[in-house]
Amino acid sequence: MQFKKICLLLFLSISCFGCKQEEKQPFEIQVIPIPKHIQKSNGYFILNSKTIVEFPEEFEVAGKFLEDLLSKLSINTNSGTSNRIVFILNSEMTNEEAYHLEIKKKLITISAKTRQAAFYGVQTIRQLLPASFELDKAPLDKVKIPCLNIEDEPKFSYRGMHLDVSRHMYSIEFIKKYIDAMAMLKMNKFHWHLTDDQGWRIEIKKYPKLNEISSFREETLVGHYNDQPHQFDGKIYGGFYTQDQIKDLIAYAKERMITVIPEIEMPGHSQAVIAAYPELGCTGESVEVATKWGVFEEIYCVTEETFEFLENVLDEVMKLFPSKYIHIGGDEAPKIRWKNSQVCQALIKAKGLANEQELQSYFIKRIETYLNSKGREIIGWDEILEGGLAPNATVMSWRGTKGAIEAAKSKHDVVMTPTSHCYFDYYQSENEDEPLAIGGFLPLDKVYHFNPVPDKLTKEESKYILGAQGNLWTEYMPSENQVEYMAFPRMLALSEVVWSGTESRDYIDFVKRLEYFHERLDNLNINYANHLYDLNGKMISEDTTQYFKLETLTDGKEIRYTLNGTSPKLNSTLYKDSIPVLETMTISAAVFDNEKQIGKTYIQPIKLHKAIGAKISIDKNPHKAYLGSGAEGLINGIRGNDNRYGDKEWLGFWGDDIEILIEFKEEIEMNSIKTRFYNGNGQWIYAPRFIDLDFVSAHGVKLRDKIELETNEGKIVNMDYQFNKPENSSVKVKKITLSIPNYGKILEGKQGAGNKAWTFIDEIIVN
Repeated sequence: MQFKKICLLLFLSISCFGCKQEEKQPFEIQVIPIPKHIQKSNGYFILNSKTIVEFPEEFEVAGKFLEDLLSKLSINTNSGTSNRIVFILNSEMTNEEAYHLEIKKKLITISAKTRQAAFYGVQTIRQLLPASFELDKAPLDKVKIPCLNIEDEPKFSYRGMHLDVSRHMYSIEFIKKYIDAMAMLKMNKFHWHLTDDQGWRIEIKKYPKLNEISSFREETLVGHYNDQPHQFDGKIYGGFYTQDQIKDLIAYAKERMITVIPEIEMPGHSQAVIAAYPELGCTGESVEVATKWGVFEEIYCVTEETFEFLENVLDEVMKLFPSKYIHIGGDEAPKIRWKNSQVCQALIKAKGLANEQELQSYFIKRIETYLNSKGREIIGWDEILEGGLAPNATVMSWRGTKGAIEAAKSKHDVVMTPTSHCYFDYYQSENEDEPLAIGGFLPLDKVYHFNPVPDKLTKEESKYILGAQGNLWTEYMPSENQVEYMAFPRMLALSEVVWSGTESRDYIDFVKRLEYFHERLDNLNINYANHLYDLNGKMISEDTTQYFKLETLTDGKEIRYTLNGTSPKLNSTLYKDSIPVLETMTISAAVFDNEKQIGKTYIQPIKLHKAIGAKISIDKNPHKAYLGSGAEGLINGIRGNDNRYGDKEWLGFWGDDIEILIEFKEEIEMNSIKTRFYNGNGQWIYAPRFIDLDFVSAHGVKLRDKIELETNEGKIVNMDYQFNKPENSSVKVKKITLSIPNYGKILEGKQGAGNKAWTFIDEIIVN
């Protein structure tokens, strides 16, 4: 086996400030994702001017990556000892992506079976080096790496990140930076969402109108989709990536062990295409490239002309992308055009199909057959299950876990990407100054605690779960800076989910490593969201006593607070273990370190009312992705955020009618009952049309009323029920029941059409 030996040429830096200093490194191993097995030894390997890197030809990419990394050093040393970093090809290793990294005082060995595994070993060495190595020059005199024995391999084979460039486009240079970060975290699949209603982003030579017309929209929605009336910026927006740019990016990703998977949407999300080629739609009428977000009725008509078009497009796509998978979308495809199309209805009859859902299955299977004939496989969103799954399809499960379970039980491969844990376009903090996002709430800890394998699968069925993917839909991310803010550090958390599995994970330990990792992100010029010093708070009720608890996950810090809404300062009250809640108040608190506030101010209004401390029950369990603070959270004195329906206070129910019972220890006098519902139709969330209220006194006297709700009043729908009673009289109750019917199925033409609506309810206030 021929080895290439490279002696690192390390330069002496000339500086009027004299010799540089050795950079201190933490004793703990600060690697993300955490390796499977780490054993510490005594001593250090010291990088110096005699260090030699040796690698076989098979590991040239990994070896050269390490050379480039170490060439940043400017070492000043008189050491005459030599030491080596050696790559070893070990064909007997069972896992294709496993590596063995052994660090001794004079020798580092990286053993691996494949080029990918060797590359992952280098990424671990990279993170064992000081963060200054991410700079163009690492200004160090000496670099010490602790002696270790690391045996590592990934839990899942599919470790992905997604990027939507249809809604907003980003430079090739930025996407390379995105891929670089993925590679550092040992992620291996880049899902590139290239087409949608708002723009077509890939050059297709056979159909030039795709780039002349479909790639540009006349203007773009300003503000949130749920804001009414819609406002637009009046500016043409668009562009596309040339085939040469795409080839360059694919080659770049390949050198970093990342497969680029293209997504070409079909049969829905095709309005941009139909704008250029109306004959591919069911009406033949001209439409415009969509200028706002959402789901649109335009859909490819199921004709031979459509299949010829798509096969020609896919031919050019396959010439560019060598990936096994071609993502064909398949999601959110309204059927109203098919229902009204004589051509589609005739085809349904001719093929003996039951309905439009089976027509979609026919469409997907036809595309799959074509791609299979070219040696490729399809992957699609979980709607491709509807009407019957294509024989060899892989399912990307985004609407929870139901699709994943169905597919795995049918022996189909699955990639987990549920909105609850993998949609990085959701808000990640409850701070009011967070940048505009689509909605929802997905904090770092929720990403980290994700288990990609659904509980309902057997051990054998679990083998079909390939891994997971983080999704970045970019409707509300007009800049590259904002994409980074939404992706990081949640990408780091997901990398540990898919690489390390559940056995090796510890969130407190991850937070410590992430705090140290921030310097590396700074040196890489990555704009990450730093919420490590944000506070978490929780209301606790015990008998007739209420108190509030605060916590921060970072060590060695202190919390200071006020109760009158003023900002906390160094001389504010030092938090110890809890704050008694004796009246309506506003808690303001912050984390301090070395007499300096390092986190944003946490503000929590608490409103005391008569239901706090009562017994509450709900006849249905909230959806496990939106548990809030449980039933007790509905009467804890804390309202949910106006924009983040997935926070700790909102409870979410998918398609369920629910009944909430509040029972008081003793009969109380009351004047009113209030609550509110989220009404984000763009996220399939609909407030109920009415609520039935039942009040029961201690003597069994009942009072019933029905409250009609104005469901079109905005994204928050309020219920404010006031008792109509004679002056100076009172209503006494022992029990209150709220019967809340679900909105029902979402109508055609709306986002999520045909699916059950969500119900989200917030604090129930009794006065």
